[in-house]
Amino acid sequence: MKKSILLFAAIPVLFSSCSTNAVTGRQQLSLFPESTLQEEAVSQYKQFLTENKVVTGANSKDAEMVKRVGNRLASAITQYYKTQANPVDLSGYKWEFNLVNNGQVNAWCMPGGKVVVYTGLLPVAQNEAALAVVMGHEITHALAKHGNERMSQAAMAQGLQVAGNIFTTGNTKANALFNNIFAPGAQVGVLLPNSRKQELEADRFGLIFTAMAGYNPNEAVAFWQRMAAASNGQKPPELLSTHPSDESRINQIKKYLPDALKYYKPVR
Repeated sequence: MKKSILLFAAIPVLFSSCSTNAVTGRQQLSLFPESTLQEEAVSQYKQFLTENKVVTGANSKDAEMVKRVGNRLASAITQYYKTQANPVDLSGYKWEFNLVNNGQVNAWCMPGGKVVVYTGLLPVAQNEAALAVVMGHEITHALAKHGNERMSQAAMAQGLQVAGNIFTTGNTKANALFNNIFAPGAQVGVLLPNSRKQELEADRFGLIFTAMAGYNPNEAVAFWQRMAAASNGQKPPELLSTHPSDESRINQIKKYLPDALKYYKPVR
């Protein structure tokens, strides 16, 4: 009986907290104010940069490449929002792109456009277009508010009350939720462990942003083939994983490419 009461009590919250994402067009649960997540992300991001070796300096071509790709993607995304989505959703975004000296094949984007690429990703990416594919994918996760969606689902499951600024010293559950989803230490591998639906959304729109930024989205196929080769088959079966298998992801990307290529204009 108590479970039934809780379920009916949660229904109004679910309906009132569902919104249509401006990028994907999908209805999703968003219990947390985006501004609150962005503020917490800034704090986590600054802490991460102080604890890790950031590659800087005009002599670093790799660091310059990361910033160049990031700025082109940010410009493309801004243009996309102006023409096809709601520009209000970019409020609070203050883009930052940093390369960190770390051997992991990894990259991530926090709410508000805080992006980090690990040096371990570059040998697998091999070129600027493939790097744009990965960064476009990660940025799409943030724009599509996939982290907010996952936090909201977890909060509902835990019965966590969401009100005001939940990220306080005493609210260990809220802080743990954020850290489990957004903190750099929780981001294993090249991509966040999102649901397969979220992963494919990030692939689809990441390719569009990559193309709009002037990079050939076709490079995504070769990149994921290299990722598959680099993993040496050490992945769980697709049904046991939140990520699509490399084979199914590549097949789906091939289906997304014709649409992405409509936006492609090479940078001269």
